[in-house]
Amino acid sequence: MGRIWRALKLGMRSLLLHKLRSGLTVLGIVFGVAAVIAMLAVAEGSSRKALEEIRALGATNIIVRSVKPSAEAEATGGRPARILNYGLKYSDYDRMLDTIPTIRKVLPIREIRKQIRRGSSFLDGRVVGTTHDYADFNMLQIEKGCFLTASDNERYENFAVLANETARRLFPYEDPIKKAIKLGSDYYTVIGVTRERASSAGIGSSLAAQDFNKDVYIPLNTCRLRFGERIIDSRSGSMQAEETQLSQITLQVGTMEQVIPTVPLIKQCYEPYHPKKDVEITVPYDLLVKAQETARQWSIVLGSIAAISLLVGGIGIMNIMLATVTERTRELGIRRALGAKRKDITQQFLIETMVLSGVGGLLGVAVGFSIPIVMVYFIKDLQAIVTGASVLLAFSISVAVGVLFGIYPARRAALMDPIEALRHE
Repeated sequence: MGRIWRALKLGMRSLLLHKLRSGLTVLGIVFGVAAVIAMLAVAEGSSRKALEEIRALGATNIIVRSVKPSAEAEATGGRPARILNYGLKYSDYDRMLDTIPTIRKVLPIREIRKQIRRGSSFLDGRVVGTTHDYADFNMLQIEKGCFLTASDNERYENFAVLANETARRLFPYEDPIKKAIKLGSDYYTVIGVTRERASSAGIGSSLAAQDFNKDVYIPLNTCRLRFGERIIDSRSGSMQAEETQLSQITLQVGTMEQVIPTVPLIKQCYEPYHPKKDVEITVPYDLLVKAQETARQWSIVLGSIAAISLLVGGIGIMNIMLATVTERTRELGIRRALGAKRKDITQQFLIETMVLSGVGGLLGVAVGFSIPIVMVYFIKDLQAIVTGASVLLAFSISVAVGVLFGIYPARRAALMDPIEALRHE
């Protein structure tokens, strides 16, 4: 230990003789380590955000949605149908419940774009006819009052639960609980308000983005009774009519292992009855697995790109150590003449390269922590997460690069002929 400590002090003294040269060499390692940490932080933040959005859909859930068919699929006799009839039916819902044994819970949903009124205030939002399980399935939290109950649906109650922004827009200065809102020609009593929730991002073509903050939730049976199944939209002298019974059915199975075997059973329940391809299925578990694979690949790519800068820093270390060997040739000859062994010379130069790479690694870790903070400050939608694994990886690579690129200069110094070294001017 005493020998290593003396070698360390000698190495530090030697490096400090050329402060600018040593500082520029360390700078290459600093930027390399910082780049690795920052790149991996961005990759981790982006992947974690995507995974959280997919997990919010439920890893044991299977989502079946109504989709509007193309004009060609809906046309009858060469003419477009006057009433666009498409999507899930209550018969599909009953068939799935009766024939699929792995289903633990099921959530039917009917969505209608509607103007929500309260006196002179109004809001164009989404009316969601559903059951009491909706809040659990979609991770909604109640801020005031309560959510819908099973008895509300059974008794066709005119109750409504407002999303956070809907409540703020319609009731800016008062408590909405037990107040009335108007949907269509009917009035509904507000029994609850949900907490604000971030909108879910669209996941490719599998699932559209959803804004939960402009919703009104009413019992499904009430929705079916008050609004019916046919929605007529008259604008500028034209009429559009759509007939849909259910917008979505979310099925929940007991375990993730049951998800994949259940999917073909669900398809068998609706595909023969929907030749127009007006129903599609989304499996969050599949999306979760694909997102995890993509996240791993993305981290490897970004980490590899950033690691190139570390290699450049390693080349800088080799360059300065080779120059140091040439400058200290006479010193090396004297040390060999006084009895220093080749392993002592090798150890001396390796310690110097480790000091360079270690100091650069520590400074790079500090810079690597600050870069994601600055990036998130200026780019609002960016999420960057620095993990302990990325810090340890970047620092370990920096030290390893220093040792790797220091071996050749160290061996060159150790193998130098003492007599030739003493003759060196």
